[in-house]
Order: sequence, then structure tokens, then C-alpha cells
Amino acid sequence: MLFNGKKRELTEHNTILPEHVDVSRLPGVGPGRARVLQQSGIHTAWDLLYYFPRRYLDRSTIVPIRQLTLHAGAVVTVVGSVGNVATVHARRKRIVVTLRDNHASMELVFFQGLSYWQQAFRVGEHIAVSGEVQQYGRKISMVHPDIDRLQDDETLSFINTGGIVPVYPSNAELEKVGLNRHGGFRRLMHDVLQLHVAGLRDWYPSTLLENEGLIPLQQAIRHIHTPPDNEALNLAKERLIFDEFFILSLQLALRKRMQSGTLPGISFAGESPTARDLVHRLPFELTAAQKRVLHEIVGDMRRPQPMNRLLQGDVGSGKTVVALLAMLLAVDNGYQCALMVPTEILAEQHFRTITGLIDDLRVNVRLLLGQQSNTKKQELAASIANGDVHIVIGTHALIQQHVQFHRLGLIVIDEQHRFGVMQRADLRQKNAASDMLIMTATPIPRTLSMTLYGDLDVSLIDELPANRRRVKTAIRFEEDRDRVHDFLREEVAAGNQAYIVFPLISESEKMDLKAATEEYERLHAEVFPDLRLGLLHGRLKAEEKDRIMMAFKNRKIDILVSTTVIEVGVDVPDATVMVIEHAERFGLAQLHQLRGRVGRSDKQAFCILMTAKRLYFAGKARTNEEQKELSDLRRRLDTMYESTDGFHIAEVDMEIRGPGDLWGTQQSGYPLFRIANLLTHGHILTRARDHAFSIIQADPQLRMPEHERIREILGPRIREQIGLSTVS
Repeated sequence: MLFNGKKRELTEHNTILPEHVDVSRLPGVGPGRARVLQQSGIHTAWDLLYYFPRRYLDRSTIVPIRQLTLHAGAVVTVVGSVGNVATVHARRKRIVVTLRDNHASMELVFFQGLSYWQQAFRVGEHIAVSGEVQQYGRKISMVHPDIDRLQDDETLSFINTGGIVPVYPSNAELEKVGLNRHGGFRRLMHDVLQLHVAGLRDWYPSTLLENEGLIPLQQAIRHIHTPPDNEALNLAKERLIFDEFFILSLQLALRKRMQSGTLPGISFAGESPTARDLVHRLPFELTAAQKRVLHEIVGDMRRPQPMNRLLQGDVGSGKTVVALLAMLLAVDNGYQCALMVPTEILAEQHFRTITGLIDDLRVNVRLLLGQQSNTKKQELAASIANGDVHIVIGTHALIQQHVQFHRLGLIVIDEQHRFGVMQRADLRQKNAASDMLIMTATPIPRTLSMTLYGDLDVSLIDELPANRRRVKTAIRFEEDRDRVHDFLREEVAAGNQAYIVFPLISESEKMDLKAATEEYERLHAEVFPDLRLGLLHGRLKAEEKDRIMMAFKNRKIDILVSTTVIEVGVDVPDATVMVIEHAERFGLAQLHQLRGRVGRSDKQAFCILMTAKRLYFAGKARTNEEQKELSDLRRRLDTMYESTDGFHIAEVDMEIRGPGDLWGTQQSGYPLFRIANLLTHGHILTRARDHAFSIIQADPQLRMPEHERIREILGPRIREQIGLSTVS
């Protein structure tokens, strides 16, 4: 069994390994500190060594207060002592803190969290502040700077000696026991480094370190905490970033190896006459991208190992037809197929689309939904079990225990991000040998895809059908509202339909936003009294939501007022206008998905982003946080206006929001990155991934002498992470 073996607590030098040193045994850590550290996820000396600084203060950036006028507009660091703390009641209430050094003084200004900042400072304490220098006349200030409190005994050395000072992340509980992000953590880290960094063992072959130009692990850990200079710090960061990507990639490589190499699969034989007949009768020609990914999928299905493939394609790119052709190959080989989708309305859409395409091809397609009567579900379950049903389309009802397949050969999962790992595992357990095709219309940036789906083979439909027109997007303001309403009326008069989407269901006292229910009443009574309006939101029962969407699809509703519940919904070919109210409140990915609800035919479609002119054209904000929020707002809207490329939009979205918690509950079992960043370290990810996959390909059990360290040290860390190795 991979990675089995006893734990070794001693190295060849008889040094206790830091991962086996409980945090309570460290100098200066009593029961109280140990409890708080453990609550923060720090249980061992190893955890502390990998508790990296969140940023650094470089002594070379420290500027005396009297010289700040020479640095107006720049970001610098100032060291001084706290003088007065005052609450100023002016046009906008604020806290003003006076900071002094030996020659001059300046102001620190806080507009938010006033009660906190009122109590946050002690007169006379020494602090280091970093922020943008602002000058108004002779007054020098910083607005909401970063604050680092200095212990009295480190103030002089901090100011007068060289070096880079680490600043550690902290929280309220850690602060209470003296482990703040300032001197408290620095002292503890100093002791841990002295006692335990020598117990760290490198896991890479020396040739890998040499070829990649990576420094040894012990040196990297020392310099990430106590860098002698910026060059040493950068080398430490590169090594540790490489480590994080390598460990993750090793897990993915092992999962992929187990999926493709050790599990018996189905080798689908020959051509599919039914699929060939369908291609000939399609009212359109497959795009080159569809043909390419279909070739990749069929190639997987013919191999004797289970397929685990991700099919990415923007909204309207034709993923469903590709999946159907793959399912027909399975059916012609005597196997059944399951198509699982997140909502019943989407299941019904797939059912209508697929049955409409195959028509008289003698393929039995059935729909399994949770809302069906028990009698109907039992009858359908019996037909599935005896093999009469060839393709079953449904929601999570497919994974119920009473649903057993006669000969399940292919599993297709649509909008996969809406299912958890365990739900996909339950469906796979119907037949572990089944091929699995996962579809998503959510564009995923390349670096994110390499980590989220690095163990899968990926197919990309990067081409829209020839008859699809680019959706025209516009940004409009409140003064344009009458023109927007006139445009909606013109589109309805031309036989088309429209969506108006709001971010809220009902009015919020805390947010000055229009809400779907109130605006529906107003639009229905005052703006479009002669048109047929519908209202859709998430609080409606499933049956009511389905009824409203079907009425819209069947042209019984002209304008559908909705919340984001329609983000993933049915195709309505005659819907040509998407109006998104308070567009600034939506993320880019969500805006892109909403826009994808229109333009589902050869008709010209439009997306109108409604926002406030005061936000879009906002000037300089009072705080850096406010300025970034306004800048990000405009960038989101401008990106939607300029591009319909889902993958470009996804890249911009990740740049704005950051990758965040990549895994969440749906991708549980993977570590969060401590230091690596998918936005800026993609080049290191590629290198680390190439090495990890090459090592597993050449030595899947890590038996070679040069890989012994990887097996010994990393094995226990990832052994439990690959338990869901057969689940995509």
C-alpha cells in the first residue's frame, strides 16, 4: 500500500522532528498560549515553522516624519510614539491619532471602526505605521494605515539597525495571550527557529533542487522568518511556493494514476450508428471545437480504464450535444447512461432537448425527479434496474439507494460545481467502472483549473456555433431608465422577451437597492401595464418556480422580473434582453452567467448593466479600501462591456477577487495555500506540476532511492488526501 510504514520521530542525527513536538512543549508557551495556538490550527513546532509572516517591514523604507513632504503620494513606513487620540466631529466623524518622533508629528486618520480605534492606542507606545502619505497644506497624514506595535526593547534596534522585520497574522484570542502580530510572535518564532529548524528534512532529490535553482528547506524556513535581505527573502518564497504546488500536484498525480491505472473500466468498442445518424440529422453542423473534444472523449471511452474528463465550454457552446453523442456510443455498446443536473427545471430542459434531437432513434430516455409520485418513481426504478431505460436524466434523485442500474456505463454531470464530492461519489458507486464526463459552463482560469481539476483530463469547447451573435452589452445610469424601458417595449413588440434581474428579493433597510418584489409591482402597475410580467425568486416553491419558467419559455410572459435564481436556467430562444439592476453588486462570473441567459438563438441579444453614475464615475475615496472597491466596481463593468470571452472574464474576476477558498466543502481534502498565489505564481505552478507528474509517472509507488524522502516525509501528509481518488 502506498505510503504505509511506521512513523519515525528521529532523524539520523537523533533530532526530534518538529512535527512531533507539541506546541505546549515550546519555551514560553504555557497552557493558555497552547490552547489558543491550537484553536488557531497550530499544534506542533512544525506548524509554527510554517506560520509565515503576512508581510514585512523593511527598515530602508522608514522615513522621518519631517521628511514626509518629500514623499507625498508614496507608501512609506514611519516609526514614532502615540501622542493624542481624539474624536473629531466634522462633516464626517473620525478618529485622529497624533504620531510623534524626535523632530515632528503627523496624524493617523480613521473613518471606519471608530469604537475600535478609539480604544486601540496607548499614549506613549511605539508603533510603526505604513501607508500612503497625504498632504493638505502643511498637515501630513495617513488614512487607515497598517499598524505594527513595537515592543519597547525592539524599538531602537528596529530603527537603527538593518534587516527586514516580519509581521505575523494574529487574532483577538492570540492578542490576549501576548501573541500579537508584533513582538510577541517574533520572540516565539526566534526560539522555535533556534531549537527546531535543524529537524526539518528536505524531500527533493539534490538534482531537482539544482535544476530548479531552489535553496534547501532549512535555509528557506530560516529566511522566510528572518530574511537578511530582499534577495534571500525572494529565494525563500520561491522555494516554499514551489513546495506547496508540488505537494498539491503530487496528490493530483496520484489520484489520476489511481483512476486510470488501477481500476478496471469499460472499453467501448467500434463506432456508434445511432450517434452517426444523429449527426446527419442535426439542423446544424458541429463546430470544429465540438468535433475535437468529441474525438478526445471517444478516445477515453475506448480505453479499458474509467474516463475522468472535464468538459469546459461557455454558455451556448454546445456541450449537451457532445455529451449526447458520447451517451449514444455507450448505448450502442449495451450500456446505460445517467445525466445528473442540479435542478429539476434544468433536468426537464435536458430531457426535452435530448428527446427532441433523437426523436425516433429507438433510445429510451426517461426523467427521474424528486417531485414525482412514489408510484411513478418505483415504476421508473424497475425499468432502470432491468435495463429497459437507456438514458436517465435527473437531479440528486439519481443517487438514491433504491435506484439501481442494470449496466451503467457513462455518467455525465452538468454544472458540476453545484454538486459536492460525496454526491458524485454516490453516483459513481452505482458502477465503479463507469466512465465519468463532467460538464461546466463556468469558465475557469488556467491556473485555477490546474489545481481544482489537475487530476482530470480537460476538454475545452472554445468556439460558439456559427449562427450565434455576440451579445451587445451597454452600461446605463438612472437618467437613462426611460430609454431602457422604451427599448424593452420595442423588443417585446418585435416578438421578443426580456429579463430584469435584481440582487434582492425585498427591500433592505440597510442597503439602498431596488428589490425584485417591489419593483415588479411598480413595473406591472406603472411602466408596463399592457405587457405580461412574471416574478421569479428563490423563496418560491420549486413547483411554482418551474411553472413560471415554463410560462416564460412558452411565451406566456413578456418580461420576467427575477433575482439571480435564473443564473442557471432553461433556454429561452426568444429572450433577447437582459437588464441587470445594481450591476455593481454582482461579481464578474455572475454577470457573465446572467448575460448567458440571452443570445440563445440567431437573434441579436442585448445586456444592459444598470448602475449609479456617482459610483461609476466616483472620484478619489477617503480610504484605500474604498478606493479599491470603486476601482474594482468600474473594472468589472468595463470588462463586461468590452469582452464576451468567458475565460478572459474569469481571469479578470480572479485578479479582482483572488482565488479565495478554492476548495470549500465541495472540494474538501485539499490544503489551502499558505504562501502560493495562483494569480502571480502560475509559472512556478507549471514547473512544480511537471516535476510531480513526471515523478509519479516514472515511479508511481515512489520506490526509487531518490524518491525515498518524498515517500517518507510527504507520504503521511497526503495519504489521507487521496481517499476520494475515484471521484472527479
